Amino acid sequence: MRILIVEDDKKVAGFIKKGLEEETYAVDVAYDGEEGLHLGQQNPYDLLILDLMLPVLDGLKVLSGLKEKGVDTPILLLTARDSVEDRVLGLNMGADDYLTKPFAFSELLARVRVLLRRGKAETKTVLTIDGLTLDLVSHKVKRGDEDIELTGKEYSLLEYFMRNPGKVLTRTMIAEHVWDYNFDTFTNVIDVYINHLRKKIDRNHPKKLLHTLRGVGYVMKE
Repeated sequence: MRILIVEDDKKVAGFIKKGLEEETYAVDVAYDGEEGLHLGQQNPYDLLILDLMLPVLDGLKVLSGLKEKGVDTPILLLTARDSVEDRVLGLNMGADDYLTKPFAFSELLARVRVLLRRGKAETKTVLTIDGLTLDLVSHKVKRGDEDIELTGKEYSLLEYFMRNPGKVLTRTMIAEHVWDYNFDTFTNVIDVYINHLRKKIDRNHPKKLLHTLRGVGYVMKE
């Protein structure tokens, strides 16, 4: 899952980015409203975390610009403003939730998880494909009775496959959803991670779940 943070306070942005990356999300950061609007319109994010008080363009203008372009990505507003009117205006303009600063990261993470589930039109917290299970809350992965230890990026990659069973995922699609804005698409990093993941989930099982379509991409299917 890929998230964009639009926050001009670099300390706050860094704090949120670090915490979300530890939860296996791919995270981009924009430090002003103009950059945030551009990235939000150009990239397929699963969630935007948008501060209201931003330089160049304020958060409400960014929100309005995204909605005008038909961007339907869930948006969580961050605000230091106590005014009920400001929060109501943001929600009426199309934001999905808001959080008042200062906040506990645990609350931010809980709201992020709710919005991501809502954006995917699902309420389940465990993904399952033919005995392979991934718990979206605990991050535990099992196949049958076997616990599978994954790195953060391997987990993110597996989650993306399990959210799209039977769908062919190209390297470009994987890069856009699992890696951040600075990822070098000309490296073989994706192929390396696919191989690592395949060894961990398929090696000891006669029925393989992760398949390569040469020259096209990858697919996870029963």
